[in-house]
Amino acid sequence: MVRLALSAAAYLIANAVGLLLAVLLLQGFQIDALSFVVVVVAFSVIQAVLGPLITKISLKHLPQLMGGVALVTVSIGLLITDLLLPGMSIGGVANWLGATLLVWLGSLIATILIPIYVFKQLAENAKDKKKA
Repeated sequence: MVRLALSAAAYLIANAVGLLLAVLLLQGFQIDALSFVVVVVAFSVIQAVLGPLITKISLKHLPQLMGGVALVTVSIGLLITDLLLPGMSIGGVANWLGATLLVWLGSLIATILIPIYVFKQLAENAKDKKKA
């Protein structure tokens, strides 16, 4: 149960990093400060649902898409989140494409680094407290 919670937290943090990167680097891409948490949660849920669905569809109908499933999932997730939540605005096709790459890259890097540095440090601190 703890592992599932940590995995979900890492997933949310990774998506938050990716979305924040897009907000900082793309001029027309905006997320209201008050809506940021809701946007991150909604985007993460949409991605979690879309990922297996797009994978299954691409395996069956378009296997060439398998290499880009993550990019397609992020792209569609951004579009759906933008349509559903008024606190987020993509600001055009160029921003949508740029945000797809930035969110994907930011999430990828955060997904790799968060478990290595953050959760490893938390586990070491917990072990040190048990020894004391």
